[in-house]
Amino acid sequence: MPKPKVYVTRELPERGLNMIKKYFDAEVWPEYAPPPKKVIIDKVKNVDALVPLLSDKIDAEVFNAAPKLKIVSQLAVGFDNIDVAEATKRGIYVTNTPEVLTDTTADFAWALLMAVARRVAEADRYVRSGQWKVAWHPAMLSGRDVHGATIGVVGAGRIGYAVAKRAKGFDMNILFYDVDPARTEIEKNLGGRKVDLDTLLRESDFVTLHPPLMKETHHLINAEKLKLMKKTAYLINNSRGPVVDEKALYEALKKGQIAGAGLDVFEQEPASLDNPLLKLDNVVVAPHISSASLETRSKMSEMVADNLVAFFQGKKPPNLVNTDVLKVKPLLSE
Repeated sequence: MPKPKVYVTRELPERGLNMIKKYFDAEVWPEYAPPPKKVIIDKVKNVDALVPLLSDKIDAEVFNAAPKLKIVSQLAVGFDNIDVAEATKRGIYVTNTPEVLTDTTADFAWALLMAVARRVAEADRYVRSGQWKVAWHPAMLSGRDVHGATIGVVGAGRIGYAVAKRAKGFDMNILFYDVDPARTEIEKNLGGRKVDLDTLLRESDFVTLHPPLMKETHHLINAEKLKLMKKTAYLINNSRGPVVDEKALYEALKKGQIAGAGLDVFEQEPASLDNPLLKLDNVVVAPHISSASLETRSKMSEMVADNLVAFFQGKKPPNLVNTDVLKVKPLLSE
């Protein structure tokens, strides 16, 4: 019996890719940059499964070209690049790789927070550019204390909780906001205080963003919300770029409405060199690498393979996103 065909839009870490190649007839896009959408459309014509990344737009146009497509197994926790409703309507299963990257992403949020508060990137440039002429001075690159400060966690899901747990170790006062009233674990387990968003923005020294990207969270942090923040406060975003209105953020930073920002995500990715945020010294930036540890990326690739293998064995994939698809197209074993 021939193996199911799968198209993989990037070279995955070896652990997961080897599993995919063992169980499937796999074709892998060999380049570092993503395949153009027209290539994906061409490649999916005869495949049973597709493995995309967040940067790949998987919509009705792709589905129309893929009459045999049964499952989209994405290497990411987010899936806003996939038209899940359209997939469900067509009986196409969609899976992701949640939880495994929670702590790694929380670590990186903390790395951004520490870096911008203590001016680490500025200090690195200061030394490398030869500006360090005096051995020590009380005012040299003075930053802000993190310990004992107030942190506001926006989005109290797994990653938000993990960030709050780290804040506890720094003796921080923890505020949190979430649209889901049932999310109270930060309060119960860590002594945090649940508040509305405006209160969180007014009282926090550090605001760290962890909501999913959806209609309600697009530009959640805009000019009006930035005006509520302290002039000494910092904004950290490693959720999704469009959660923040970048133009408003630039103006707030330029005018000194807030002290700084740490950004791993942007409204347009890759970020253009013309993006004015890149010209500001009080902004620490990274190229969407919050989950980029060797261990986590390997686990993510293995989860992609596990989702695929389970599906083609007639089992419910461990990380099924669109559970309603089970009503539209039951599993192969049923």
